[in-house]
Amino acid sequence: MHYPILLSEECNLQCKYCYKKSLVEFGNGLDKKFKFDFSSPPESTVDIKKLKRFLLKDKDPVLIFHGGEPLNNIEKLKRIMDEIHMPMRMQTNAINLDKLPAKYTNRIKRILVSIDGDEKTTDYYKGKGVYKKIINNLNLIKENGYNGEIIARMTVSPDFENQKFPDIYEQVMSLIDAGFSSIHWQLDAGFYKFDYNEKFQDFITEYNKSISKLIKFWIKEMESGIVYRFYPFLGIIESLLKNEKSELRCGAGHSSYAITTDGKVVACPIMNYIEDFIAGDLSTDPKDLKKFKITGRCIACDYLDLCGGRCLYWNKTELWPKQGDEIICNSIKHLIDELKKHLPKIQGFIDERIISKKQFNYEKYFGPEIIP
Repeated sequence: MHYPILLSEECNLQCKYCYKKSLVEFGNGLDKKFKFDFSSPPESTVDIKKLKRFLLKDKDPVLIFHGGEPLNNIEKLKRIMDEIHMPMRMQTNAINLDKLPAKYTNRIKRILVSIDGDEKTTDYYKGKGVYKKIINNLNLIKENGYNGEIIARMTVSPDFENQKFPDIYEQVMSLIDAGFSSIHWQLDAGFYKFDYNEKFQDFITEYNKSISKLIKFWIKEMESGIVYRFYPFLGIIESLLKNEKSELRCGAGHSSYAITTDGKVVACPIMNYIEDFIAGDLSTDPKDLKKFKITGRCIACDYLDLCGGRCLYWNKTELWPKQGDEIICNSIKHLIDELKKHLPKIQGFIDERIISKKQFNYEKYFGPEIIP
């Protein structure tokens, strides 16, 4: 299984779609729905030897450095890596990536980097100069021998105040121009109660058009044998090619569990304060961790076997009104339908040996949620 470990609950950025929204997310009613515990420390106090014993009970563990921002706590990260030797991944904003010595960075074979597209878009949401800092730090680790996979992880957030809707096609193209070939994106939708806007449908209408355009680009590149690692496309196509059903695609609550700063094991990093989603602790055998299932509106959906339920937190909290959630779901259905439409062409490229099925393989549960 995969285990995101929260090295720090704090972050060194104040992104508009995260920090700014959290400042007004009061009175959302979740305190009446779930039991909360905010006693965990801001930085990890987990005993490393105990962590090691827990992980080694799993036959195939993968440890993911997570936060907050994990590189806020570099010394703890280094001590863990000195003591524990197993596959490791990281999700980071990359601001402090230059402070991590290469002997550690080069052991982390997949790094998911938060970057929201081109310089203008990234700096608007994250702060002036952030884009250049990220790119410079990624160039630095490559110069220092890093040869693992670097995944751009975009948050696609509509700016209703200024009537700005990021174009997913244009932003993905900008990331390709910047040197990324692995890209994931997540819609900033349904995670805060008070950010629903009646104009969300306008944004999704444009988003769906852009998704169709991006899929056409992706398919066109396959004619030359290139399969860009666009994770929302990879995950769905792999399942279609294998004719397999999928559980929740991020793995939360069944194949991925977060380790909190005080050593609790919870279903998902963003559920670290909610006692209802504690699955165990570091004394629990991984095979005995509590499982969590998608419930409610998703169960009767014809798309469940490919969507998986989108997000456990979104599914359980139900923060948005029904009409807002329906718009989110329709964007997922559009994504799936568009990919299904092109499946015969993809299969044809495979049959002609222009590309191979292996090019759609990816490591499940290490970070990309797959379904935006």
